[in-house]
Amino acid sequence: MFRPAVRLLHRTLGLLLLLGPGCRPVKQVFQADRELPLRSAEKVVENALAALPAEVRHFSAKADVDLVMPDASRSFRSTVRLVTDSALWVSITPALGIEVARALVTTDSVKVLDRLKDTYFVGGRDSAWARFGIDPDLDLLQQALLGRPIGLDPREKYRVDRENGHYVLTSREKRRFVRAAEDILPGDTLTDDRDMKERRLERTLRKAGEREAIVFRYWVEPDSFRVVRVLVSDLARDQQADVRYEDIGTGDAPPFPHRISLSLSDPVRHASGSLQLSRIDTVGPLQLPFRVPEKFAPMP
Repeated sequence: MFRPAVRLLHRTLGLLLLLGPGCRPVKQVFQADRELPLRSAEKVVENALAALPAEVRHFSAKADVDLVMPDASRSFRSTVRLVTDSALWVSITPALGIEVARALVTTDSVKVLDRLKDTYFVGGRDSAWARFGIDPDLDLLQQALLGRPIGLDPREKYRVDRENGHYVLTSREKRRFVRAAEDILPGDTLTDDRDMKERRLERTLRKAGEREAIVFRYWVEPDSFRVVRVLVSDLARDQQADVRYEDIGTGDAPPFPHRISLSLSDPVRHASGSLQLSRIDTVGPLQLPFRVPEKFAPMP
């Protein structure tokens, strides 16, 4: 269920690299060394969910995008339009203001126009994975764009800590997997450790056939109770996806992050990107035009 969340950055950055050649938020002064009152994990989760802005049907914005990948770095401007639970539309324009690429992601399809090469792609998510090595998931993309805490579930059990002026919620899956691993491999030759090193856990989970070794961490701002960072760790694959929400609008500004930073790391690579959003609007309906010109050929 949660493994797609770990691949969120792969999908987002991969899609943007494939395409790429409003009101001002109020920045709040943050005191990292402040002493926070004790709160239960249940109360922090309750407050974090209550602090979320009302769900919107439509969302549009301009975005300055910066990407840093192992083999490429790119910057470009884009227009983003979202119809919640229906479609995400992205138009890429470089400095000259002429569109070079367009994409439309729905719940079950991916469409891409490459105007530089006069080619297009239209297919399902399985086809997108086979062609590009990405699997755009509309729900996860819209959660990140709207600054929502990916995977936060009031039915789950969390541990709460206080760290650098934030409440930090950690899902308890890891403890369950540690106990399961100790039962499966009581004679493991690695040094015994209360928290068990992730390498041992990874090896054990592979032997056990466990597929959902996912741990979520959420950094919660103590005054607004908005989640400002989500860290998703796939222990079996030793991957991490890190999403940070910055410059969240307050007062008359739209109550969404105006800067979103994303990073992904695994044992052999690291990728990062940022979206600086402006002219955020929630008025609809929105036009999501996508037409393949006759002269365009399918992407090879």
